[in-house]
Amino acid sequence: MSQNLPNMLENTIAKIREMVDVNSVVGTPITTPDGVTIIPVSKVSVGFGGGGSDFSHKNPTPAELPFGGGVGGGVKVSPICFLVVKDGNVRMMPVASAPNTTPERIVEMIPDLLDKISALIEKKTGEKAE
Repeated sequence: MSQNLPNMLENTIAKIREMVDVNSVVGTPITTPDGVTIIPVSKVSVGFGGGGSDFSHKNPTPAELPFGGGVGGGVKVSPICFLVVKDGNVRMMPVASAPNTTPERIVEMIPDLLDKISALIEKKTGEKAE
């Protein structure tokens, strides 16, 4: 069996390790001039796969066995939140994720819709709506 596929997988894993380190999950702290420290926190997803095969002739020597294969991988970094440290207190500020489903989109649109309705009522009556 050829050693090409294990070597390809090892090289891919090494490259992924180079790209993703602990700073990808918990980012480098940022300190503002007024003493507030902000620490980004992310979720890291990694995936890879590969495959290959040795091809043979009728009477091959080991040097004549051609190999065909490939390896692929990917990394996805998604922000989750920021940790805000001020005066010894820590707060977590979540990063709003984009709505994925229709009900989530509708719920997200409600505040804007209410503002538009209030503005329309205010315009028609000349009084501020409560």
